[in-house]
Amino acid sequence: MTRIRYFGLTAAALVITLGAHAAKTTENTVAAEPTKVALVWLEKSAYEAWKSKDVKFWDSYLSDNFVGWGSSGRLDKALATKEYSGADCEIKSYALSDEQMTPLGQNSALITHKITVNGRCGGQQIPPGSWAAGVYIRDGNRSKAAFHTEAPIVDPTALHVNPAGEDATSQEHQTKPIAPDAHTDALLVLEKAVWEAWKDHDAEKLDGLTADNMQFINIFGIHLATKAEALKNWSGEGCDVKSVGLTDAAATMLSPTVGILTFHASADGTCFGQKVGPVWGSSVYVKHGNAWKWTFGINVPALREGV
Repeated sequence: MTRIRYFGLTAAALVITLGAHAAKTTENTVAAEPTKVALVWLEKSAYEAWKSKDVKFWDSYLSDNFVGWGSSGRLDKALATKEYSGADCEIKSYALSDEQMTPLGQNSALITHKITVNGRCGGQQIPPGSWAAGVYIRDGNRSKAAFHTEAPIVDPTALHVNPAGEDATSQEHQTKPIAPDAHTDALLVLEKAVWEAWKDHDAEKLDGLTADNMQFINIFGIHLATKAEALKNWSGEGCDVKSVGLTDAAATMLSPTVGILTFHASADGTCFGQKVGPVWGSSVYVKHGNAWKWTFGINVPALREGV
């Protein structure tokens, strides 16, 4: 499975570069009612800021409890601010397409899209195509980025070779382990159930664990836009897995009814003939009544850890 330094190279997609008046107007619009048009505008503005190496608005743009995955592991706001600067990148062009928004509640929303980039970071060519996901939450009178990551698009049937490198957990700027809490424990139980149902190709169980309005982006950068597509994919014959394991989980609660679980996953088996894992996983949960439902996930190959 190809090891691609994708998120740290292309994830500086979260900075607003327009003037104060225009930014204020857009922020108020997004805060009042998160719309697809408004969130796509924020994403495009941020990619432009990454391209121009503009980090002036990072502190006010990222949510204080931002979480995501970077070039060597889980990112918080401080690490994201450092990594998303684009200082070692030379970007010629970028383009967004296939945008899809999912409301997560009154004050938050998910935006997914395809991103194509022509450029280099750290001397490496950036993957030309990826699927990206971001979550925005209301903070005062504006929307802030609470989550972002990307999965490069690769051919799942092609042979992928893993470059040698250090284990990601040994990187200097890797975040410290997060102590478990009640929210983490609760969401992790559900996440394990989702993975077990996927392993068993159990579409009926997956249907009960997931929200009606859901999306998924897998380790090959394949975007499943609807629940029907996801259940068909997960319960199909593409993967043959004997066991799964989830560790280093941490819940980031955006509200009493919306939470993001980030975690490290491993699987003993193959998908489309490719050995699976390790994986950096992210899942968004929304509370329906008294029950949490899985509504979005994106899994990306864990860099430098070997598959």
